[in-house]
Amino acid sequence: MPEFDIVPPEDIATGRATDAYFDRTMEALQHAGKNPTVVAEVTLDQFPTGEWNVFAGIEDAAQLLAGYDIDADALREGQLFDGGPVMRIEGQYQEFCRLETALLGFLSHSTGVATRALEARRAAPDSLVLSFGTRHVHPSIGAMVERSALVGGLDGISNVAAGEVIGREAGGTMPHALVICFGHGNQEQAWQAFDKAVAEDVPRVALCDTYDDEVEETLRAVEAVDDLDSVRIDTTSSRRGDFRHILREIRWKLDARGHEDVGIFASGGIGPESIRELRDVAAGFGVGSYVSNADPEDFALDIVEVEGKPAAKRGKLDGRKEVYRTPDGAHHVGLADRDGPGDGDALLEPLVRDGEIVREFDIGAAAERAADDAETVGFGR
Repeated sequence: MPEFDIVPPEDIATGRATDAYFDRTMEALQHAGKNPTVVAEVTLDQFPTGEWNVFAGIEDAAQLLAGYDIDADALREGQLFDGGPVMRIEGQYQEFCRLETALLGFLSHSTGVATRALEARRAAPDSLVLSFGTRHVHPSIGAMVERSALVGGLDGISNVAAGEVIGREAGGTMPHALVICFGHGNQEQAWQAFDKAVAEDVPRVALCDTYDDEVEETLRAVEAVDDLDSVRIDTTSSRRGDFRHILREIRWKLDARGHEDVGIFASGGIGPESIRELRDVAAGFGVGSYVSNADPEDFALDIVEVEGKPAAKRGKLDGRKEVYRTPDGAHHVGLADRDGPGDGDALLEPLVRDGEIVREFDIGAAAERAADDAETVGFGR
């Protein structure tokens, strides 16, 4: 078995995937015989900002905390938030000290990807939008990218192994390499080989921009393959020109020849801006690096209470907190031992109790939560 530069899961679970200064912290605390009971909170912003993100990575975070003698509360997967704590941990500090690095990594990267996915989803609410981006990231995080893309509302994924990890079947049709293997002038052979070889439930989608004009290849494809579902246009940016005009011309000529049922699927450098520009002519989109290459969010974990008393470093709000969602979509952050807004719903819910996970995780429910919250707060308008 080849050895890749991947931190083993067992090292993550046992706290070895940590920053060295947490090892020094443990050494110092153990030497001093000090292990206080603390409350720590994970936050992105102290106060509500109006800049919304999609909370993701919480299943991995729960798995990390399981087995340790702590309690944890957190937002639900797919919840939109704009400030205040997204997670609260209570226990003796040495119990979870070394887990901070991995915990923040699980939440920060997933949340960034899910937020980008929701931006793409909201750009074309009625279109098919698929995740094509795992080729742009380290393969060890492919499952995280695909799960987060689905939490953000994308309709499907492309990574086979990632799909097996998260319990979703990957989809896909053909790359340019397949067409090139048959040679210039033989595109029909490639499209027909695909049609005859793959399972009946795989959509018949012909890639129509490999050698010749996109319109020409499209018209050849609809003649070569019966019951073609759609054509995919993935023209490289150096040859793209006016991409919208190309797709409009394809749509026109398909309709004029009685192929109104053949859809157009666009991919290659696609993001929310291009989706909005093309959504009236393309039936679907493949989104790659815009989602997969999202910057991780800058979460921090801070102690806010020690032995029942408020405590925090400068610039941080001390004391155990609660976050509330009010009917107008706003967030309210307040001390947990005080009354919140009368019409607000508390968002931090039990995640781990005495080291046991007390929550179930469902990608579909998380995506629905993200979609509902996006409507409530006006995300992506």
